[in-house]
Amino acid sequence: ILRHLNILTSSTYRNCVKNASLISALSTGRFGHIQTPVVSSTSRLTTSERNLTCGHTSVTLNRVAPLLPSVLKLPVRSLTYFSTRKGKRKTVKAVIYRFLRLHCGLWVRRKAGYKKKLWKKEPVRKKRLREFVFCNKTQSKLLDKMTTSFWKRRN
Repeated sequence: ILRHLNILTSSTYRNCVKNASLISALSTGRFGHIQTPVVSSTSRLTTSERNLTCGHTSVTLNRVAPLLPSVLKLPVRSLTYFSTRKGKRKTVKAVIYRFLRLHCGLWVRRKAGYKKKLWKKEPVRKKRLREFVFCNKTQSKLLDKMTTSFWKRRN
């Protein structure tokens, strides 16, 4: 995917250099009042952080960027729900339905697929799927952020 991006940007860069040389050739005579962009042919486009010589390449990169979310953006769950009236944090209901918080702060969940297609699974595998699994430290911290203090109380 990145190879295609590089080919795309290099071709638009070549077109941009041709247009700039054409404009500079035309500006010598009657078209002296037209301002031309300064383009050096030695510089190459390798990263998106460099100054782009033409607007075409930035437009191309902006159009292709949403197509590559996994390459450009890392998955982050920073969303916390807030109430509209008082602005308090709200609990994400999916966490409550899928996980159980222990008093020591650990979170417990079922293994994936413990309800699905049981007719084709061996009894040993079904037993293994019915077991509970502990979440690790980073998952527990994230689940604590997604729930309110009500779910962290002692029963």
